[in-house]
Amino acid sequence: MRLRACAALLLVLTACAATPPSPGRPTARPPRIANLQRAAALPWTDGGRCVVREASQPWPVLAEQCYQFLDHERIEFHDTTGRCAVASAGAAAVGVGFCVLAAPEIVVGAVIVIGVVVVAVAIKEALEAYEFRHLYPEEAAASRGTKGAPRETVAKRRPKLEPEPAGRDWQPPVPPVPVGRSRRDNCEPIPVNHRGGNDPHNKCADKIPSNSFPGWDVFVNGKHFDALQLTTRVLWEVKTDNFDTFSDFLQGQVIRDQVPEMRIERDLARACGFDFRVGVRSEEHKEALEEAAPDLKGSIVVMDWC
Repeated sequence: MRLRACAALLLVLTACAATPPSPGRPTARPPRIANLQRAAALPWTDGGRCVVREASQPWPVLAEQCYQFLDHERIEFHDTTGRCAVASAGAAAVGVGFCVLAAPEIVVGAVIVIGVVVVAVAIKEALEAYEFRHLYPEEAAASRGTKGAPRETVAKRRPKLEPEPAGRDWQPPVPPVPVGRSRRDNCEPIPVNHRGGNDPHNKCADKIPSNSFPGWDVFVNGKHFDALQLTTRVLWEVKTDNFDTFSDFLQGQVIRDQVPEMRIERDLARACGFDFRVGVRSEEHKEALEEAAPDLKGSIVVMDWC
């Protein structure tokens, strides 16, 4: 009952926070997909089945129904706005964790996940099915017994943005080009060949959990990124320096070179609505980067898979 009371309050807050889209703005994501993408960044103990089942509900209702399936040992909740302290008072008292999770919008620093999140299987499958339906609508229509546009027509509508690499006649499917964007300011993620000459670096990038395009770099906003987790909209760069073996002078030089580069990459990613992560090979490298650039804390991950 307490969870339901808080959920009801947060549903009101959600309604108050929602504003109708103004003319000329891009169409918002369907609520079900927005819920799935939001939940994909969290660790679930049931493989995400509850989230997929409740995804069409408003987010506070989903949070109420599935809160018990969160991996609470890997999550920290912080009431950064103070709103949950008010919502938790009196007869409707509930855990601050649920209140923070069910809030209409994500507040920076409110939900902290320990370690790298591998997208729950059920959520990943639901999001990939959605991507597939929008990339190849004729195949999705066929499964429903209706007629969709032929794939050849879809291909003609979608401009060819990159020449096909020699010796390769297949590339992973990518989302269509957003209307009104120029190539110079293009936020569409385009899989492109790895840059040659550093196989260990590329292997580390390919093994990033839930990498949507292993074997490829991803070109976004004028930059080649090492990897993309499409379901959680996270772009990655990896650093495979043997940082711990460097002299003090060389370590300092590496940090001075990498920090400005990372800030540029982070800003390019965020300008297109992506989050940004950097993978490094040691805790010492991570700590040195965070000490030099506190604004990058939370964006640097030690790659235990590499």
